[in-house]
Amino acid sequence: MSLYKPATGSLALYKIRPARVTGVGEKIEIDLGAGKVKRVRPKDIAILHPGPLERLDELEPVQGDLDEAWELLAGETTHLEELASLIYGDFTPATAWAAWERVAEGLYFEGSPQQITVRSAQQVAADLRERERKAVEEQVWEAFIQRLRQGRIEAEDRQRLQEVEQLALERSESSRILQQLGHKETPVNAHRMLVRVGYWSDRHNPYPTRQAVSCEDPELILPELEAEERVDLTHLPAYAIDDEGSDDPDDALSLDGERLWVHVADVAAVVAPDSELDLEARARAANLYLPEGVVHMLPPRLTGQLALGRQPVSPALSIGFRVDAAGELDDLKLCRSLVRVSRHAYDTIDRQMGEAPFDRIKAITDRFRSRRLAAGASQIDLPEVGVKVINGEIVIRPLRRLDSRQMVTEAMLMAGEAIARYAGEQGLPVPYATQPGPDNPAKPAGPAAMYAYRRQMKPSRSTVDADVHAGLGLGCYSRTTSPLRRYLDLVTHQQLRALLAGREPLGSEQVSERIAAVEAGTRSIRRTERLSNLHWKLLYLKERPQWQGEGVVVEMKENRATLLVPELAMETRLRVRSDYPLDSRLRIALREVDVEDQAVWFRLLE
Repeated sequence: MSLYKPATGSLALYKIRPARVTGVGEKIEIDLGAGKVKRVRPKDIAILHPGPLERLDELEPVQGDLDEAWELLAGETTHLEELASLIYGDFTPATAWAAWERVAEGLYFEGSPQQITVRSAQQVAADLRERERKAVEEQVWEAFIQRLRQGRIEAEDRQRLQEVEQLALERSESSRILQQLGHKETPVNAHRMLVRVGYWSDRHNPYPTRQAVSCEDPELILPELEAEERVDLTHLPAYAIDDEGSDDPDDALSLDGERLWVHVADVAAVVAPDSELDLEARARAANLYLPEGVVHMLPPRLTGQLALGRQPVSPALSIGFRVDAAGELDDLKLCRSLVRVSRHAYDTIDRQMGEAPFDRIKAITDRFRSRRLAAGASQIDLPEVGVKVINGEIVIRPLRRLDSRQMVTEAMLMAGEAIARYAGEQGLPVPYATQPGPDNPAKPAGPAAMYAYRRQMKPSRSTVDADVHAGLGLGCYSRTTSPLRRYLDLVTHQQLRALLAGREPLGSEQVSERIAAVEAGTRSIRRTERLSNLHWKLLYLKERPQWQGEGVVVEMKENRATLLVPELAMETRLRVRSDYPLDSRLRIALREVDVEDQAVWFRLLE
C-alpha cells in the first residue's frame, strides 16, 4: 500500500522502474519514458512521491550523506520520505527516487517504501565483503574469458574448462563458458574450442569417452589353468595367420590328411560363467580396436597366457572336420587339446599359397566357399583400409584381397557352421548369428552395384534360435573363433566345455540374457571404432592439404555424385555440372576438412 494516493504528476514505482502518473481512473495511466505509456491496476504500482513531476528526466542523480543517515537511523525503521530528507536534506521526486534506489540496492536499507529497515553494521560489513569477493571473481572470470577469446589458457584455467569438456564428451547439455563466448552449446563447438585453446591436443579422440566405452585394459586376478585331460595335437604343424603386428592370435589351422583342424584359444578353461572375469568381459562385450591401439575385453596377461603361439605349447579347443566335393562338412571332431603354434602374417603366407600345406588347405576352403556362393552368400568387394597411429604418424594402408586372408576367413566360417550344427544336434543353447536376406537379392558387379547392394543388406543379430545367415550363405552359424576378442564367442566356448566335461550348461534363457547384455555394448564399440577411424582419416587429410586422389561414382542424384574414395575407404558427395556414368573414376582434390564436425569436402579436378 502506498503512502500517497495516485495523482497526475506523481512519481510511481512500477516493477523496478520509475514511472510518472499521467491519468487516474479505474486504471492508472503511467509514462515509462521513451514514449512508452501503459495502463495498470492501482495495486501494480507504489507512489513514491505525490509530485508534481513534469518529466522523468527530472530524476537526475543528487548528492547526499548516506552514511550519516544510516548511523542516525541505526536499529530503527523508517519510511521513504524521512529517509530521503535525512540523506538529501529535502523530499522531492528526485530525492525520493534516489533514496529508493538505496533501499533497492539492499546494502544499508531494505524493505518497502512504507517500511524501511535499517540494516546493522555487521550485515553491511558482511555484504561488503561478499560484494568485494564477487567483484574479484568477476574480474578473474572476465580475464579468463578474454584469454579464451585470444585462443590461449593458463594452468589454472583447466579446471574451469572441465565444464566445456563435459559437453564435448556428451555428458552434459550446457556450458556457461560457451554461452559467454556466444557459441551454440553443442559437443562439436565444445570440442572445437578445447582444441583451439590447447586444452585438448588437435589429435584428441573424444569418441570412446562419448560412447562410454572403457579406454583402459581390465586388471583382474587370473586363476591358474587347471590340469585336465587334453588330446595331444602338438605333432600337427599349426599356423596362426593374422595381420602384421597382431598380438592376440586366438585361432590357428592344421591339416591332418584330409581333415582340417581349426584350433581356438581355450579361454573358457580360465574364464568360467559368472566369474569376475566373465562379468568384466560381458560388460565390455568385445575388444575395442582403435587406430591408437587395442583396448582388451580381458586382461592382456590372459592373452599372453592363452593366445595361440604366445607359449611353446598352447591349450586349445580344437574343431576338426572333413569337407566333401560339394563343400559340405562331415566327420566333426571336437576336443580340448594341446597344440604347437607358429605365428605368421597374411603377406608372408600369401607368398606360400602354392606350397604345402597351404595349397591343400586352400583347396578345401575353396570347396566350402563355392557352396556358400551358390547358396547366395554376399560378394561385396568395396575398398577397405587399416588406420593406425604408429609413433605419432597416421598410417593408412589398403586391406588387400589376399588369398591367405580369404583362406583363413573361410576356415573360420567352417568352424562356425560346424559348431552351430553340433550345438543344434546336441540341444546345446549357444548364440547363433543370423541375418535375413536382402529384399532384392542379386550378384552385384562393379563398385556402384555393390554399394547399392550393401545399403539394402539387413543387420545381423544374435539369438538362441538357429536360423539362416543369408550374408554368409549358411543355414546356421555361430561365431566361435574369437573368444579372446568377443564375449559371445566366449559364451559358446563355455557351453561347449560344459558339454565335453559332462557338466550342466547354461539354459536358453541364460544365454539369451547374455546376448541381451552385450547388445548395447557391441553397438557402442562398433560406433566408436567407426567414428575413431574417421577422426584419424580426417586428421590425415588435414595434415596433407595438397592431397589429390581418385573417387569412384557409385550414385548420381540431381547433379550430386556420391563417390567412394578407395585410397581412404571414405564416402563423399560432390555437386557436379553433369551426370557421370556409374563406376566412373574422377580425379578429386581436398578442399576443406572439419575434424571436430567430422566433415570433409573435395573438389573435382577438371
